[in-house]
Amino acid sequence: MIMSAIRFKAIEETFNRQPVFVKEKKKRSDLYENNVFNEFSMRESMSKAAFNSVMDAIECGTKIDRKIADQIAAGMKNWALSKGATHYTHWFQPLTGATAEKHDAFFEPIGNGRAMEKFDGSQLVQQEPDASSFPNGGIRNTFEARGYTAWDPTSPAFIYGTTLCIPTVFVAYTGEALDYKAPLLRALQAVDHAATAVAKYFDKTVSKVNATLGWEQEYFLVDKALAYSRPDIVLAGRTLLGHSPAKGQQLDDHYFGSIPIRVMNFMRDLEQECMLLGVPVKTRHNEVAPNQFELAPIFEEANLAVDHNALLMDVMEKVADRHYFRVLFHEKPFAGINGSGKHNNWSLATNTGVNLLSPGTTPMKNLQFLTFFINTIKAVHENEALIRGAVASASNDHRLGANEAPPAIISVFIGEQLTKVLDELEGVSTGKLSPQEKTDLKLNVVGKIPDVLLDNTDRNRTSPFAFTGNKFELRAVGSKTNCAHPMTILNTIVAKQLIEFKEEVDILVDKKKLKKDEAIFNVLREYIKSSKKIRFEGDGYSESWEKEAAKRGLSNNKTTPEALKAMISKKAIALFEEMKVMSKIELEARHEIELEEYTKRIQIEGRVLGDIARNHVIPTAIQYQNTLIENVKGIKEVFGKEYTRFASEQIEMITQISNHIAEINSKITAMTEERKKSNQIEKQQLKAEAYCNKVKPYFEEIRYHCDKLELQIDDALWPLTKYRELLFTK
Repeated sequence: MIMSAIRFKAIEETFNRQPVFVKEKKKRSDLYENNVFNEFSMRESMSKAAFNSVMDAIECGTKIDRKIADQIAAGMKNWALSKGATHYTHWFQPLTGATAEKHDAFFEPIGNGRAMEKFDGSQLVQQEPDASSFPNGGIRNTFEARGYTAWDPTSPAFIYGTTLCIPTVFVAYTGEALDYKAPLLRALQAVDHAATAVAKYFDKTVSKVNATLGWEQEYFLVDKALAYSRPDIVLAGRTLLGHSPAKGQQLDDHYFGSIPIRVMNFMRDLEQECMLLGVPVKTRHNEVAPNQFELAPIFEEANLAVDHNALLMDVMEKVADRHYFRVLFHEKPFAGINGSGKHNNWSLATNTGVNLLSPGTTPMKNLQFLTFFINTIKAVHENEALIRGAVASASNDHRLGANEAPPAIISVFIGEQLTKVLDELEGVSTGKLSPQEKTDLKLNVVGKIPDVLLDNTDRNRTSPFAFTGNKFELRAVGSKTNCAHPMTILNTIVAKQLIEFKEEVDILVDKKKLKKDEAIFNVLREYIKSSKKIRFEGDGYSESWEKEAAKRGLSNNKTTPEALKAMISKKAIALFEEMKVMSKIELEARHEIELEEYTKRIQIEGRVLGDIARNHVIPTAIQYQNTLIENVKGIKEVFGKEYTRFASEQIEMITQISNHIAEINSKITAMTEERKKSNQIEKQQLKAEAYCNKVKPYFEEIRYHCDKLELQIDDALWPLTKYRELLFTK
């Protein structure tokens, strides 16, 4: 028999590729930021006044005068033209989850058959994309299309291909943010002000605190021909059916294994592109699942790190394409094996070079560490439902709690040693400390925290929010997620918590006449007690933890429609408005957008699944069933009445196939009817819940019967590329 033509051609194309190891011609350090309009390039290309204006905007947040903007634009244009750029674009991150860009040529006719390259301050600072054509949650109507992109000088411009890309925010005509960057910048400003005020308790010279971020990007690579032979991968980004192969990840032989040559060539090409664009990628390795990989950069200021991750995902797809790969960012593209996350490693760093979440060498430095450490835990405790909402999506719902990712219950892991430190602090008597208690705290508790904790705590892979030595790791973020969203939430809640902390300490110092370190101890001690229920050191997958979490009053929002409710609670609206990060209108719009996206994702998957099952699986099953029927007829001709003795297995297979076909057909019909009912619901919350609870459950039922047929039907007939081919073809 001849294998399904599409599947056969895809496999043939894959095996015809003969990768050769490609050597690099230049050192990475020679390539780094060659295509970035960085401080060095600005110094060379701008007047001193223009350069100082940009640096003041970056370091102090001062506004750039429009006249100076013309000088900056002239320098940027000349630099870009020298690099071969022909176009420029305002590069932004709308609420689609992807980046957006509209290219304009520098070229402009000036009459008399002549032309010039033009780019001035007004083109640099602001442009007007169509605001109604991007997700806006009802903020803008189609007939109210005007929106603005505005230059973000804190993230350097870069050249990709022949286009100068200028990072920008995207806002509506009425001022509301329509992107991920604008709220992030507001949150980073809030945490800067709040953390700086607290850091001055310990060092008066601190004038700025930056949130830092180091993301870890997990992804799958699938041969392009094989990927395009699967309608579900093409349209939904994941496999909606497919039986698990005999060998998956159970031998643990892929993790940290030797990287295949084809994949290595892709990685090296990608890393060189990253170097040119200033993305400081450092680490690469095989992940747990077959054909799953990871890369991670050096930590950066959070806004720049977010931009770099968004840029990286775009570049990865382009580089993968020229290496005949399809990169899959979906959190769970294959059932039964590990999904992909994007761990967000977060910390706070002062302009004096101190990591505020790094234990120090003296009691006072450790008191500073404990201040920011405990306040972060307290912030998560007070806003754990918001953290869950920040990582919610249709795709991440498949991953959370699926034996390789944290559960939907948000908790904080700090390790045995720090748990002991906090327990000792909690046990100190209330009120003014005695001289002995002060000595004990400084020498026996605070003074004994080691400088580096990286090897003093084990990792807890089931913890959504874990302390890992000198940073907190938000492990629940999905691989497709724009880092800006969880970073906006985290920095906002920490900023709010630090403001409250400073107010409480100042009251104790001013009114109770306590010394500063004593006041800090008293407030921290109460925070340790009040936030204790968010700390958990055990197995996050266990049923006992689910029960214990419920007793502690922690939320357990397992689906996106549930989790997103926290984003528009009265508490959340008050928080974001007080911190000037997002208005009620912006929050409600984002809530609407995320619910609508969830609904559309499930809707698309349902349509694709129905199409594949009815137009690929069932016809193939009938074809194979007809072969079996002909076989039974032949046996009957040979053996007459006794034929059932020799054809019982075939008859049983015919019966099973008929049952599977009937079940698939009836389930698709029922799913379609539920989809039609859901589509009639106007309120987005109720529509999303209907898709979640009424439509989505049919997916697994339909899949079950399709996967059973895959095991029964002749491999040569099966129309879809199988898991063994998708996962083990290098």
